[in-house]
Amino acid sequence: MANTQGPQGHHDPAGSTQMFRAFVDEAPQAGQSAATGGGPRIGLIIGIVAAVAVVAAVAWLALK
Repeated sequence: MANTQGPQGHHDPAGSTQMFRAFVDEAPQAGQSAATGGGPRIGLIIGIVAAVAVVAAVAWLALK
């Protein structure tokens, strides 16, 4: 592990910050690869199709 102490003995947090940033940068990549399956997008498309079908059915019944 790198020496994070300066010449006067003050703690340099750069090492901890770099490790934290590496941890944070890796977490979204793992989440994105699991979320790219299209689950939410398919649900949105099905919802829009269902809403259009309901509006069309109501309009058809109103004009009948």
